Amino acid sequence: MVVAGDGIAPHEAWWRDAVVYEIYVRSFADGDGDGTGDLAGVRSRLDYLSDLGVDALWFTPWYLSPLADGGYDVQDYRVIDPAFGDLVEAEVLIAEAAERGIRTIVDIVPNHVSSEHPWFRAALADPSAPERALFWFRPGRGENGDLPPTEWTSSFGGPAWTRTTDPDGSPGQWYLHLFAPEQPDLDWSNPAVRHEHADVLRFWFDRGVAGIRVDSAAFPAKDPALPVTIDADAHPHLDRDEVHEIYREWRTIADEYSLPRMLVGEVWLADDERFVRYLRDDEMHGAFNFEFMVTPWDADALRSAIQRTLAAHESISASPTWALGNHDVTRAATRYGRADSSFSFDAKRFGTETDAALGLRRARAAALLAAALPGSLYIYQGDELGLPEVEDLPLHALRDPMHERSGGVDPGRDGCRIPLPWTASDPASGFGGDPWLPQPDGWSELAVDRQLADPLSTLALYRSLLRIRRDEAALHDAPLEWMPSDAHTIAFRRGDLLCLTNFGSESVALPLHHRLLISSAPLDGERLPGDCAAWLRL
Repeated sequence: MVVAGDGIAPHEAWWRDAVVYEIYVRSFADGDGDGTGDLAGVRSRLDYLSDLGVDALWFTPWYLSPLADGGYDVQDYRVIDPAFGDLVEAEVLIAEAAERGIRTIVDIVPNHVSSEHPWFRAALADPSAPERALFWFRPGRGENGDLPPTEWTSSFGGPAWTRTTDPDGSPGQWYLHLFAPEQPDLDWSNPAVRHEHADVLRFWFDRGVAGIRVDSAAFPAKDPALPVTIDADAHPHLDRDEVHEIYREWRTIADEYSLPRMLVGEVWLADDERFVRYLRDDEMHGAFNFEFMVTPWDADALRSAIQRTLAAHESISASPTWALGNHDVTRAATRYGRADSSFSFDAKRFGTETDAALGLRRARAAALLAAALPGSLYIYQGDELGLPEVEDLPLHALRDPMHERSGGVDPGRDGCRIPLPWTASDPASGFGGDPWLPQPDGWSELAVDRQLADPLSTLALYRSLLRIRRDEAALHDAPLEWMPSDAHTIAFRRGDLLCLTNFGSESVALPLHHRLLISSAPLDGERLPGDCAAWLRL
């Protein structure tokens, strides 16, 4: 077994201000030319990631999976999907990243497994199998059991229950799946489920993984009574008090290691008091800040989101996370170019008009704003290139189950998962083989090699701001102090560094005495143009 080497210096709380880069493996880089991104492709680009200035890599699931939901339907946590490589290569990748001072974070999906998981296959094969107790199998309602046990709906649309067929061909019980039918929910009241996941955490921690990203972290605990309808005040499957028992156990495991392991949760909750419970000192080290990510391009709205986030985290001495995108969300360069630049899954539709140039300009400014805030910064692959959402994919190319389960209303998440462009003059823009999702016309214009040669490119901007962020002590240890500003600007300082973001259409005056460190667009003399951000030394 290969484990991480000595390239990473021990740092007890490295996650509090780390820059973490999300890698969606299928779309990052293809090392063997089959059109699917893989671990060999990632290894070939480690120097690029090191030069970019990131501290850690978060890998979306790289495990054996039928890929019914992009790998979040896990068949075996101890096996790398052959499309990506194998376990030995994963161990080498973890070690090679560590040699460059880059840590590794992997995804764990506690709410469900794949319908191809050995447990679920055994449960389907025999209605009396003990594996049925690991899931939520229940008889249906109605005279013949033809109605699902509850009226719950799936996060991907449609009912949250699917009826099975017994081996003799007769109608069987129903099983719960809060996502796709190929993702049956686990019953976390069963000790075998807890033991298996504890073993999985140790399996990866022992191989040098520095952290775990917990998918759909608020979902695993269910009301055992399975009420037919949902009461918002006593939700049967979201953010139940019992879920915290899971993460206290996981934290105990993370704390067993001499070099600290971390847990960061995907927690979509509007209630700040409920949200920060996941960040108590015996649970997770961090949780994604979705309010900031989905807030529209508006000074008041974003200032409020920042203030609420900081206040909530300060109440328990936790460190916030900031992100502009991920593999589930419309890319910032497109989102910010819309008249309504907020984001929700319910509002995502085909054919929304976008001002591409305005969206990119705002996304560049937003990068400076987010990177100056106290806490950690998460960057989704390709955002450092200013990649837009690809919204004209042919229907036959769509892979995301959200499209089919919405009846074709929702385009799904494929548009933010298009394989990256690396070299403009090569086939598939240097990604590798014929990409598993088609790249649009003009994609090569955004290629890494083109942007490395352009000092005004978005990649050049990201490389500069991350270098400054790493070197500026104030961006690691100084608190945020709000500065006077008008309705169209956000201004705050950290130590002697001022971050100023102009959300208006008119330029605004810069302070009398300053030294420019970086700006998202060229200045207008001593004025900051509209939809632009700058870091200034006071």
